[in-house]
Amino acid sequence: MKEVVKNYSGILLLLLGITVGSILGIMAPGIVDYVKPLGDIFLNLLFVSVVPLVFFAVSNSIASLEQQSKFGKIMMTMAFTFLFFILTAAVFTIGAVYLFPVSGVSGSKEIVEAATDNETWGNRIVSFFTVGEFTQLFSRQNMLALLIFAFMTGFSARKAGEKGQAFRTFIASGYEVMKELLMLIMYIAPIGLGAYFAYQVATLGPQLFGFYAKPLGLYYIAGVIYFLVFFSLYAFMANGRNGVKSFWTHAVYPTLTALSTCSSFATMPANLQAASKIGIPSQIYNIVIPIGTTLHKNGSSMSSIIKIYVAFLIIGRDFFDPVNLLLALGITVFVSIVAGGIPNGGYIGEMLMISVYKLPQEAIPAVMIIGTLVDPLATVLNAVGQLVASMFVNRFVKL
Repeated sequence: MKEVVKNYSGILLLLLGITVGSILGIMAPGIVDYVKPLGDIFLNLLFVSVVPLVFFAVSNSIASLEQQSKFGKIMMTMAFTFLFFILTAAVFTIGAVYLFPVSGVSGSKEIVEAATDNETWGNRIVSFFTVGEFTQLFSRQNMLALLIFAFMTGFSARKAGEKGQAFRTFIASGYEVMKELLMLIMYIAPIGLGAYFAYQVATLGPQLFGFYAKPLGLYYIAGVIYFLVFFSLYAFMANGRNGVKSFWTHAVYPTLTALSTCSSFATMPANLQAASKIGIPSQIYNIVIPIGTTLHKNGSSMSSIIKIYVAFLIIGRDFFDPVNLLLALGITVFVSIVAGGIPNGGYIGEMLMISVYKLPQEAIPAVMIIGTLVDPLATVLNAVGQLVASMFVNRFVKL
C-alpha cells in the first residue's frame, strides 16, 4: 500500500491542490485574483522549460537510433504498427465524443475572442511548418516548426557519423538536464494548478465539476472498451485465437504493474518477460518494447483527442470541422511520440495543441487537469500496448 501511495503521490498532490483551489473558488471568490498569479508563475516556468526540452528530447531520440538501423525491416514494420494503433485509438475516441457529446462550458467573451484567428490558410500552413528566423523556433507559438527542426537535427547528427559524436553527446546531455528541470518545476504543479482552478471555479462557476466529470467518464469507459476489444482484436490478427488467449494470459502482470507504478518505463521489464513467455523472438521484442515505450502511446492518443475536444468546448469552437479533425490526428501522432520518456510529457502535447490551434492560454489548465485525471488508465493503455504491438510486428516479420 505504501508503494502504491508513493507511486501515485504526484497525482494525489495534484488532486489535493485542485480540491483546495475549488473550495477556495467557491467559498472565497473575492481573493482568487490574488491567488491567480501563482498559477501564472507555474505556467510561465512550464513554457520556458518545455521548448528546449522538446528540441533535446526529439533530436536525441532520432540520433540515438543509429545502433538499431540494421534492423530495417523490423523498424519499418514497427513504425507502421505504431502509427496504425495510434490513429485507430484516436479515430475511436473521435467517434466516442461524436456519439456521446459533452455539454460545453461558456468561456468569457475575451477567451472566445482570443481564439478567433483571421489568418489565411496559406499563411497558417507556412507558419505551422516553418519560421522566418532561427530565434523564432524557440517560441511556444511555433512548436510544430520546432519539432520538425528537431527531427531534422537528429537525423543530421546521425548522418554526421564520428564527426557528430560530440554533438550527439551534447543533445543527450541537454535532454537529461532539461528533463530534470521540468521535474523540478512540476513540484509546484499542485500549487499552480490549484490556483488556476480556484480562478476558473470563481469565474465560470460550479458547473465546471459536471463539465470535467463527463469527459473523464467518457474517457474511462472508452478506454476500457478499447483495452478489452481492440487489444483482443490486435492479438487475434497477430496469431488467431491462440494469440488472444496467450496475450490475456500474460498481459495481467504488465497491466497490474502499470496500474501500481503509473509508469510505462517501470512496466518495461514486465512487458519483456511477458513477450518472452508468449514466444515472440527476442530480436523483435527487445526492439519494439523499449522504442515503443518512448514512441507508441495508445492512452496518450485517446487523451489527446479528449483534451482537444474539451479545449474547443471551452472556447466555443467546432471540434468536428474536418480541418480541425485532421489537425487533431496530426497532433495526436506528435503527442504520442513526444510524450514518451519525458516525465509529465503529456503537458508538452498540450503546449503543441495550444500552439497549432492558436488557442488562448486559459484553455491550458483545463486540459492539464484532464490529462492528470486520466493518467492511470492512459498508462495501462500505453504500457500494455507495447506487448500487443510486439505480437503484431512478429506476425509480419519472420526471423
